[in-house]
Amino acid sequence: MEIMFAERMKDFEEGIFQVLNEKKKELEAQGKKVFNLSVGTPDFKPAQHIMDAVTEAAGKPENYKYALADLPELTEAVAERFRKRYGVELETEEIMSVYGSQEGITHIGFTLCNEGDVVLVPNPGYPIFSIGPALAGAKLVTYDLLPEHGYMPDLDGMDPEIRKAAKFMVVSYPLNPVCKAAEEGFYEKLVPWAKENGIVLVHDNAYSDIIYDGRTGKSILSVPGAKEVCVEFYSLSKSFNYTGARMGFLVGNKEIVASFKKLRSQIDYGTFLPVQYGAIAALTGPDDMVREQCREYQRRRDALCGGLRRIGWEIPDSEGTMFAWGKIPEKFGDDDVAFVMELMEKSGVLCTPGSSFGTLGKGCVRFALTLPEEKIKEAVEAVERSGMIGR
Repeated sequence: MEIMFAERMKDFEEGIFQVLNEKKKELEAQGKKVFNLSVGTPDFKPAQHIMDAVTEAAGKPENYKYALADLPELTEAVAERFRKRYGVELETEEIMSVYGSQEGITHIGFTLCNEGDVVLVPNPGYPIFSIGPALAGAKLVTYDLLPEHGYMPDLDGMDPEIRKAAKFMVVSYPLNPVCKAAEEGFYEKLVPWAKENGIVLVHDNAYSDIIYDGRTGKSILSVPGAKEVCVEFYSLSKSFNYTGARMGFLVGNKEIVASFKKLRSQIDYGTFLPVQYGAIAALTGPDDMVREQCREYQRRRDALCGGLRRIGWEIPDSEGTMFAWGKIPEKFGDDDVAFVMELMEKSGVLCTPGSSFGTLGKGCVRFALTLPEEKIKEAVEAVERSGMIGR
């Protein structure tokens, strides 16, 4: 029998990370040293008090039942975190958990969009920003993020018809993959612009704790009146290395939060209670580890970006996120996929082709800062020895 799959599956090809992983295995089988700077999985461990909270809760049989709802202590912990960290006051009805920000971004379009509604997504941008609304049947319209404009959207230059038609807009700073932090005053301009145009803002705030050179990561909800049109995803994955636990939150506009809760009640029974207790420990515990981790990421950034510039590859310093981004050397044209494969073959250094993040990523690459500083320095030396980069 021939199985006919859904038309939407034609849009999903084998992910670049699977392709890179297969090549990595092939090189390792040949005995070659590999420096994997492609996948953004933190190599730091969670703080001990977080792991202890999960372990203690996991030892209690009553914590294995359906959760059904967020623990009141968890909701209060989120509110306290936003109060202290961002100066944002949140009510209980403005907070809900999600099974990681990626799941949340995937599903929020189902609560906001009808078939064919226009959603604005960044180009380049993290793939789920487009995949999520597309699964909900939205019509995707990309807004260009260009290096000459500091990778910021041109709000004033956007087509008025597109602005009028748009249901919601996905925004994220510091932005994966381009590693750009929001310019001063950007959110203060974006919020009234969205109100004027009747556009809901969905802000992915995954990296505000990994931001460099004295910058301050902020919440879009700190802008007065933002809750009228904004919701924000906040994740414990990167700040607290809680990736496998899949613990994130949607906060902001209470009507959107209530609608999303209704949707998720049909497909989910709540987050495993030990995971919730670990999240409470993360949110209410000391931030020393978070700050030191950011400093370590910055040292890695300096080793990578500064090291590559030293050997003749002009990679700018990342402003935030756990990544670095830049154009491939001019002599390779704009075929970033071919360049990445050749770099892997000749140096053992794995990075991600920029075209994986949208058409405007073509000719660029993204590095993940997921190896210790000394290993990153070794990777730079391997690139230099490859002979691919030259002044």
